[in-house]
Amino acid sequence: MWQSAPPFGELLAGCQRSAVHLEMRDHYDDPDEAPRVSAWKSGYRPDPADRSTWWRPWLDMVSDTVARGVEIRRARVVSEPVSEYTNYLYDGTFANVAAGEQIRWLARRNASDLALPGNDFWVFDDRLVRFGYFSGEGAYLGDDVTDEPAVVKLCVDAFEGVWSRATPHEEYRI
Repeated sequence: MWQSAPPFGELLAGCQRSAVHLEMRDHYDDPDEAPRVSAWKSGYRPDPADRSTWWRPWLDMVSDTVARGVEIRRARVVSEPVSEYTNYLYDGTFANVAAGEQIRWLARRNASDLALPGNDFWVFDDRLVRFGYFSGEGAYLGDDVTDEPAVVKLCVDAFEGVWSRATPHEEYRI
């Protein structure tokens, strides 16, 4: 059944074992992130040794979830050479890793023979999928969730296919 998605925090709070996220865009236009992107473009880089410069509420949520025993994995399918925005994401990924996420990167050219859904998604406990929708310019348009078994299987298989080919963040070079 397809329905409007509850708040993301509720989905993560209800998670018992795993939450996986597949990102397939080369640019996202998040107004809340715009100041950090702008600062990055101007040369600012957060100091990994100074947590106060980069820790955010999202990272608290991830850290708390991982502390409950939930595995959080994120895979990013990216065009190479990478976009400026992907370079920004790469430079900040240390924060996600510090919070407990496992992150891998896959060059888009290495995903050509994988069946991937048309939208980014999260899968919670291999039972519920949350699709996120974005405009061509990367603006967030909304999301919905489904627990339809065929859709869940498609997304689980797609994520695992990407994950098995992707390079762990600590080894990936842009």
